[in-house]
Parts: sequence; C-alpha cells; structure tokens
Amino acid sequence: MTKAPVLALPDFNNLFIVECDASGSGIGGVLMQEKRPIAFFSHALQGKTLFLSTYEKEMMALVFAVQKWRPYLLGRKFVVRTDQRSLRHLWEQKITTTAQEKWLVKLMGYDFTIEYKKGKENLVADALSRRNASGVAAISTPVPNWLDPIKDEVQSNQTMQELVDKCEQGEAVGPWEFKDGILYFKNKIYLMSDSSLIPVIVEEMHSSTHEGYHKTLQRARSVFYWQGMRSSIREFIKQCDTCQRNKGENTKPAGLLQPLPIPLQVWTDISMDFIDGLPKSNGKTTIFVIVDRLSKFAHFIPVSHPYTATTIAQIFFDHIFKLYGMPQSIVCDRDPTFTSLFWRELFRLQGTSFNFSSSYHPQTDGQTEVVNRTVEMYLRCFTSHNQKEWVRWIPWAAYCYNTSIHASTKKTPYEIVYGKPPPNLLSYVPGTTQVEAVDQELRSREQVLKDLREHLLVAQERMKKFYDAKRIDKSFEVGDFVYLKLQPYRQMSLSLRRNLKLSPRFFGPYEILQRVGQVAYKLKLPEGSRIHPIFHVSLLKKKVGTNVAVQDSLPALSYGEDTLFPMPQAILGQRKRKNQEEVLVHWKGLSPADATWENLKELQLRFPDVNLEDKVFSMGERMSRALS
Repeated sequence: MTKAPVLALPDFNNLFIVECDASGSGIGGVLMQEKRPIAFFSHALQGKTLFLSTYEKEMMALVFAVQKWRPYLLGRKFVVRTDQRSLRHLWEQKITTTAQEKWLVKLMGYDFTIEYKKGKENLVADALSRRNASGVAAISTPVPNWLDPIKDEVQSNQTMQELVDKCEQGEAVGPWEFKDGILYFKNKIYLMSDSSLIPVIVEEMHSSTHEGYHKTLQRARSVFYWQGMRSSIREFIKQCDTCQRNKGENTKPAGLLQPLPIPLQVWTDISMDFIDGLPKSNGKTTIFVIVDRLSKFAHFIPVSHPYTATTIAQIFFDHIFKLYGMPQSIVCDRDPTFTSLFWRELFRLQGTSFNFSSSYHPQTDGQTEVVNRTVEMYLRCFTSHNQKEWVRWIPWAAYCYNTSIHASTKKTPYEIVYGKPPPNLLSYVPGTTQVEAVDQELRSREQVLKDLREHLLVAQERMKKFYDAKRIDKSFEVGDFVYLKLQPYRQMSLSLRRNLKLSPRFFGPYEILQRVGQVAYKLKLPEGSRIHPIFHVSLLKKKVGTNVAVQDSLPALSYGEDTLFPMPQAILGQRKRKNQEEVLVHWKGLSPADATWENLKELQLRFPDVNLEDKVFSMGERMSRALS
C-alpha cells in the first residue's frame, strides 16, 4: 500500500502464471511470476459474444490471454488459474460448439496445466474483466449563499419593508413581487440605489471578463435592477485599473500642434535628421539632412553607414559650419549620434543648445520629417529607372527643393538666404546641339524636372491644418496620476518575458511633476528607470479613481533611445587636475570617442558594485592602486 505498483521484468528461468476471468461485459487476465505482475490484459465483449454462456466466456478469456502472451509462453510450461472449475477438464470434455473447437485448436502446442482459484481470491483478473458501473454516490444541490446579504438588506431597509408589506397585503400594483425573502421588480432582484451591495455586484459582473460598458450593463440587467444602473456601472468601469492599463483609447490622439519659436535670423536655428535604408550607391546608404528653420533652406549630404558621432561632426563642420558658422540651437530626434556624449559636449562648448524630441514622439521635429519625405519623393522621381544612382541626383534634389516656393514662407529658401531670386535654368530646346550625349542629358533633365515639379505641387502640406484636424486638446495638472503608453518592441526586458501582442498598453500610474511647454509633461518614474521622464501628451492617459496601485517598474531600453545611466566599461587614461585624480571612462554601449574624464572618487561612489580595477587597459601598477 505504501509503494507504487511497478511491473516486473520476466525471468524465463521461472514459471509463468496466467490468471484469467470473465464477466457479463468483458474478459481480463494478468501474467505473473512469484506473485508479481508482468503484464495486464482486458477486453470488452461486443455483439454475439455478450450472449455466450458463462463457460464459453471463461474459456474465451483463457484463449485470449494465452494468445496475447504467446512470446512468453510458447515453448515453456506454465500454469493457468481460473475460477471456472469445469475448465480443469478442458481436454477431456466433449466439444459442443464450433467456437469451442476453434479455441481448442488455438491452444494446441502450448504446455500448461489449469488450476482452480476461488472467485473471491481471483481479484485482479476479476477487476480487469469488469467495466466500472457508474452509480450515484451522493446527490448535492448548490445553495447560493450570495442571496443571503440581499435578504438581510430587505429586512433592514425601511423603504423596502414598506414595499414588502404592500406586496403581502395585495396593495402593490404593477411589476412588484415578494418571494422567498427577496423583492423583485419586473422579475429582477430589486436593490436600493444606495445599497452597499451594488459595488460588489458590479465588480463581480465586470471583473470576470472585463467587458465594456454595454455588455456589463446587459449582464447586470438580466438579474438585477436598481435606479441609476447606467451611471454606477459606467463609473465603475472608468475606474477599473485593469481596463485602464490594457485597453486603448477610442479618441483622437491628444496634443494640438505647438510650433517651435520662429528664429530671428537664417541659419541660427537648424534641425537635422537621417534618411537611412537606401540602396547602396557609391558606398553611401544614408542622407544627412540639415534644414534652416527660418528659411527652410536644406542641405542633403550622402554618408556611409555605419557612422559615428565623430564622423558626423566632421561632416557638419565641412559642409555647414564653413558656410554659416555655429548655430544657436539644434532640433533633432534621439538618434544615438545626437544623444552621444561626444556630440553634446562638442556643441555645448560652442554655445549651441539641443532641443531633443520628447520620448516616443518624433513629431517634435516635424519640419525635418516633412523635408525627408520630400527628398525621398525627389529621388523616387529621379531614380525610377535605376535606384542605385540616387547619389548622382542629390545635387538636383537640393537645387529643386531650395528653389521651390515653400508653402509656409511663400518664397523659395534660396531667395530668403541670398536675398535674390534663384537663377533659372534655361529650358532646353531639343535639337539645338549637335552633340548627342549633351542632347540626351538635357532631354533627361528637362523631363525629370517637369515630373518633379508636378509631384511637388501635390506634396506641399499644410501641417497645422491637417495635424490638428486629427487631434484633440488635452491637458493635465501637476499632481495628477496618469498612465504611460510605451512601444513594446523597444522594451528589451519586456520582450524577453512576455508576448508583445499581450503586453499591457499602458504602464503606471505615475504622478505628474511638471508641465513642460504646452504639450509635454515630466513624470515621477520609478527609481532606476532608464527612460527620459518627459513625454508628449498623446502618450498619457489620466488615471480615473482614487485608488493608486503599486507602480510598475519600467523596462530598460537599449542605449540610443533614452538611456540616462550608461555603465563604465573600461578605463582608457588617467590624469591629475586641480589635485584631483581623474580617469578617462569608456562607457558601455558607446564608442571610445564618447569617453569622458570623471573624478575617480565620485566614480567609485556612483558605481560601488563595479570593480573598476578590472576595467584598466594597460595603465600599469599605479593605476591599479588608484582604483583599488
């Protein structure tokens, strides 16, 4: 009883014993050695076999068991045990049916003896021959106890008691009915509008499936009735924390367009971005786009990928600085190049400020995004015959863009920068040259420019008008709690542990600490969050209700999106400055060009868990002692 039954392995040096039995619905048997089971056998009787005599069923069980274990029994002497006494004389009895004759033929060739075993002792074989007969052991009737609080409320509420008295006295008219201690209205359980049971009932109806307002109302109406059902159910669903986290908003995105301040001079305030993913052309795969925010004058510079902050800075100085000097401000997205320490420190020393787009909201630099689409449209027109020649057409794209009238300024960028209309290209008259190569080149240019200007008329956008038409104005107050929407595909820790399709739509709630501008807010994120804390209003949803759940920890992002706290990877150098020991730190995830000089003591305090001694690269024994 204390050990699980385990089938024994056969020992062909010992005697095999077959125990078999039959019942009204089946036959069964067990193969054993030394009282340990080796194999079991069970077979249900069907059709004519159900109407065989007891003797024939017992004989059938013997034959089937011997045949099933033929590999074990043939050629060896074995014993068959049955609770049918008459089978002991099997070979001496008279054959009465054709079936018995066939069974005896099948048993010929086996060497066995038949022994009688009482039925009450032949338990295993008997159990295998029977089908479990289902029977009712006990009848239970569920008694709903959730009705008891409703009955108690009927007895304790004076208004409901008055209605009950009218029902019992026959004075109640219409749909009222009192039955089994419960008051019904139109065959539905009636509750007072201020009943303490309503929140419990609504929670039960809604939280099981978290359906919307209409389905929850329909579910509740099928059983209950109280005045103000609509408002109480709607308010409960609005405050449901699970629904607020996981359901999207069926409204227009929040945040009307807030144009950036208009610059006072040309090329003092610029915006920049990259167009990547282009086919390789002359070793270039990316376009570095720089746009003057006042004149809309743009430069398109092909670059190779991969590129670093150092190479992009050199390109900027070679093409922009030499023409216009250093800008006062730069608007850009959070590309790893622009957020690198090298890039920010370089421009900070030149007095240039950076205006980064808020987290997950590239529309902040909408002007450059529009220019990017326009350039891509130019290149599609120019290179429809051969896309790998797009580098050749970049100067033409820049000329066409800068000499076309801009929708917002009503002038060409060229005219605003240089104070005069752009020089016109003389239209080519076919046949005016005798050089065939020149004729083909100018014909191709004229056709491309014609197609391009037709596309440009269609591509002009009225950003403010069309942007606001699809947006709503939304604002929050400092101290409000809001949910934050993040893109799951950017969350490394989340994607490792959850299916992105089933990831929560919103995180939080988090408290608003500060309003930044007109459409951005600074949130109080959990400690250790590696996400920039300022977000556009379109990514926020106000927390409804007073209960504030425990705040989630935000997932970590890969460096280059919004990482604020990179870890030290290596120590590249050492110096003394104002009697302070400083080390040159190579930060994890950044290039060596972004290495910074840090105070050694402060670095050890900021990263107590990092063994800086292991980070030294060829610094010698003195550096090892300094870091110990």
